[in-house]
Amino acid sequence: MDTICRVCDSTHLELAIDLGHQPWCNNFLKPEQVGQEPFYPLRVLYCHDCGTVQLDYTVKKEIMFGDHTYLSGVTKSLSNHFKNVAHEIDDRFFKDTPNKSVLDIGSNDGTQLKHFQALGYDVLGVESSKTTAKIAQDAGVPTVNDFFNLDVVKRLDRKFHAINAAGVFFHLEELHSVTEGIREALEDNGVFVVQFLYMKRIVDNLAFDQIYHEHLLYYNLNTIEVLLNRHGLSMFDAYLSPIHGGSIIGFVTHQGQKMPSDRLEKMRQAEVEEKSNEFSTYLDFAKRIEQMKVDNLAYLDKAKQEGKTVWGFGAPVKGNTMLNYFGVGTNHLDYLVEKNELRRELYSPGMHIPIVIEKELTELPDIYYVLAWNFKKEILANNQHLIDKGIEFYFPVNPQEI
Repeated sequence: MDTICRVCDSTHLELAIDLGHQPWCNNFLKPEQVGQEPFYPLRVLYCHDCGTVQLDYTVKKEIMFGDHTYLSGVTKSLSNHFKNVAHEIDDRFFKDTPNKSVLDIGSNDGTQLKHFQALGYDVLGVESSKTTAKIAQDAGVPTVNDFFNLDVVKRLDRKFHAINAAGVFFHLEELHSVTEGIREALEDNGVFVVQFLYMKRIVDNLAFDQIYHEHLLYYNLNTIEVLLNRHGLSMFDAYLSPIHGGSIIGFVTHQGQKMPSDRLEKMRQAEVEEKSNEFSTYLDFAKRIEQMKVDNLAYLDKAKQEGKTVWGFGAPVKGNTMLNYFGVGTNHLDYLVEKNELRRELYSPGMHIPIVIEKELTELPDIYYVLAWNFKKEILANNQHLIDKGIEFYFPVNPQEI
């Protein structure tokens, strides 16, 4: 296989996981588009030189991120998480810094930056999606509508005390230009906070639905360090947050500025002891995914045979990986129930399940098949009244407690 590793340029890559041909999973469809969507290979390769797992096929960023319907502000859990991150960055590093500034890469609707504004920061977002960038701008969050890279940094011609990238670092087609841009835009004593899905947790949780075309790379601490070091940056602290089922909040600065913390060293050592970066771990993961498909189809078929109605709870992007790989469409789920108004009257890509808005429901199913499992606590807390009525909430992925 002559594919080149996105991180280290090695050609020593091998197929680890094959989820078949799937549509780009954020391509929610209008009625007239149903059945017209393109499908692409969804395959995960393992680099035998740096250990990074990554997709071998790239759906162009202009297709996936030029305009989309994902909004950070819809979920209370995520906004609370962003608030905590802003306060932590301020308390730890910049509490008494005059004229403090922050840049948010992939700033979405400005939810993260609003929390920094409340702490007195001069804020700037860079967001590729036109719709979401406008929502941020209209809410008073200065936002550049563009794909962040080194050229954008050169145009901005300024440096920032803090740079944040939440849930974008695994999306990057221009990986090295972006990382170099961060190094260039970061003050000498600045801190880059990188928030990313932790591949070790994805494997532990069997959360294979977090593999999709927008996520080109899947990092552990060991593998993201290869990328950072290549661009003169290094991580000096990190911890595991429960957001999205298990994300690393990593603190990065210019190489040689800070020693790694004890907790970072312990997490790195755990990756070694648990073989988190070894090829055999990913081959085993692929087998577990196959068994999960068998188990879930058996559950849904049984519910159908018993005459129960089953609706999907949430229409998250990642849910479409699961639905398409399992082959679960309207033969199993009548609807996907969503809070996000931007998905009103749309259909899921590939499986073409209609989306309905939660607050407008006039009837209820017997079972909610929960695709937005990463917000399990919030969902169960918000819907205890339905559980009391006997409605079952079934979680195909059960994230471990953190």
